[in-house]
Parts: sequence; structure tokens; C-alpha cells
Amino acid sequence: MAILRRIKDRIKKMAPKRAVLKKTKAAAVKETKSVLPQAEKKDAVLGIQEVAIGKTKFSTPEQVKEPRRPIHELPSAYGQDQIVLQIRDPWWLHTYWEVTAHTLDRLREELRHEFYGSKMIVRVYDISHIAFNGKNAHKSFDIEVGFHANSWYIDAAGPGRSWCVEIGLLLANGKFIMIVRSNAVHTPIDGPSWITDEEWMVPDETFARLYGMGFGFGRTSPVGKAWQERMRRALFSGVLASPGMASMASPVKKVPRGRKFWFWVNTELIVYGATEPDAKVTVQGKEIKLRPDGTFSLRYALPDGKQVIPVIAESSDKVEERAITPIVTRETKQASLVREKL
Repeated sequence: MAILRRIKDRIKKMAPKRAVLKKTKAAAVKETKSVLPQAEKKDAVLGIQEVAIGKTKFSTPEQVKEPRRPIHELPSAYGQDQIVLQIRDPWWLHTYWEVTAHTLDRLREELRHEFYGSKMIVRVYDISHIAFNGKNAHKSFDIEVGFHANSWYIDAAGPGRSWCVEIGLLLANGKFIMIVRSNAVHTPIDGPSWITDEEWMVPDETFARLYGMGFGFGRTSPVGKAWQERMRRALFSGVLASPGMASMASPVKKVPRGRKFWFWVNTELIVYGATEPDAKVTVQGKEIKLRPDGTFSLRYALPDGKQVIPVIAESSDKVEERAITPIVTRETKQASLVREKL
């Protein structure tokens, strides 16, 4: 029985091939009869039958290959005047640009003989900590790039600065004609940052609650006994004290006696800015120390009334001096309401 079952299965598997063979033979015989002479028809039909049998025996489904998609390369130009500035590392910048032939033809017609004595340059601006308007850069320098270049590496001469570039024509008389201006970039520093955030401290009572929930007080706590004792005092004293927020001019007010309910609010003022690292800066007549990048920040108490804070910067060669005076006014309104108990 097993042998008969195998024979039946084999016949079922061969049925599709026999159908293909039958169709192939019939088509080939029909074509041969219509083309060959009567004497050659028999031999030709036999030959076609053998070929058809061989193809059917070793045939496999044909795989349809998808046509290879063409690779689209980026165009070498986009037909518009543009220049892009990007950062390579803290010391080097990279810029690439496109100046269209139409723009050069227009400049050639406008400048006439001056055009042929001009140079294509990239002008580099140091715009650290300012809103650049095209004329107020700290310093600038030119790089002659020629009319055939389209990219350039620029030595930034130091990390932690902001830069912007323009490409244009420098005429023989020293006049610069800008064609297009780039984006602005800021080079990173070459080491750990020396700038820290302002000390917006969480009130000690809140921190103590979080600390107690997170680590607890006892031998398993990751800090020493002195710190734990400070947390206990802040947690159970009922007094909010924030050393990071308080200053000599704005002491923390004492809790009024008599009633348990109390409330107080205070404000502070932050003055910050930037200039050349080697400049001299005074705030309200007192010289302050600048960070290595020329930035500074100060915190002041802000009582009620009008506060005038003159800030003066003097260049290292003492040739130029600039003054900016913030004027701040504070007005505090208080209200008290006591409700009678029913």
C-alpha cells in the first residue's frame, strides 16, 4: 500500500509538467507543419519533442529581475548665490559657496574695468556675543580664494568664538562688494566648560524632604553625620533658608512671632554681558573679573525703588570706551486680609 501511495503522489506531481509538455509539443508541431516541407516535418517534430522534454524536466520558475534604479548624484550647483559656514573643530571652520555666472556677468557690466582688477575674497567676521549687523564685528580678516574655488578651510585662531563670513569682490581701491553672507556659527571650547549656571537653589526644606525620601538618615546614608544633621535642622525647623539665593544686601527675614502662618517674597537682579577678554569692565565703579571668553555675570539685591547700574568697558589699549547703563525699578505691593472665624 505504501508503494502505491508513493506512485500516486509521484503521478500528481508530474501532472503539471505533463500539461506543460503537451502544450509545448502541440505548439511546436503546429509551427513546424506550417513552415517545413512535408519530408522534413516528421524528423523536425521528433527533435522538437526531445528539446521540449528536456526543458520541462529541468525547468525552474523564472525570477523577474527589477530594473536597476539609476543613482541620482547631488548636483554640483543649484543656480543661486549662497555661502554656508560650518564647524570642523574648536580651531577650524569650513565654508563652501556658489556664485552664479549671472551674478558675475552683472558685476562685470556694472564695474566695467574695475571688475578685472578685483579679487574674489572671503571676509571672516568675529561676532562673538553681539547681534551682527554687518558693521559691528569685533574684528575681521580677508582670504583671497580666486574665482574658481568653491570651498575653504578657515583657521579660527581660538575656540569658543562666534563667526560669520561673506564672499564678494575686493576692488583695487579697497572697496568690498558683498555678494552673499553666511549663517553664524559658534566654535566649542577645547576643554571642560568654565561657565556654570546661576545658583538657583532649591529651598533647604524641600531638598531635605527629597533627601530623606531618597537616602534617609542613618548609617546607610551616603553622606556624613554633619550633613545629615544640617538636613534634619532644615527639615524640622520650619524655617526656609536659602544661602544660594541670599546676599549681604538682602538678608532672609525672620519669621514673625505670635502666629504660625507667615509669608514673604523677595527679588534679585542678574546683570550679565560680554566683551573682549582683555578689556577692563567696571560695574557701579568697581572693576570685575571677566571669564576667559570675556563673559561675566553678577547678582544683586533688588530693593524697592529705582536702581541705576552703570557698566563701562574699556579696551586694553585704552583707546575706546563704551558704557551701558541698565535702569531697573521695583515696586512691591502688600496686602493683608484677616477673616473672622464663624
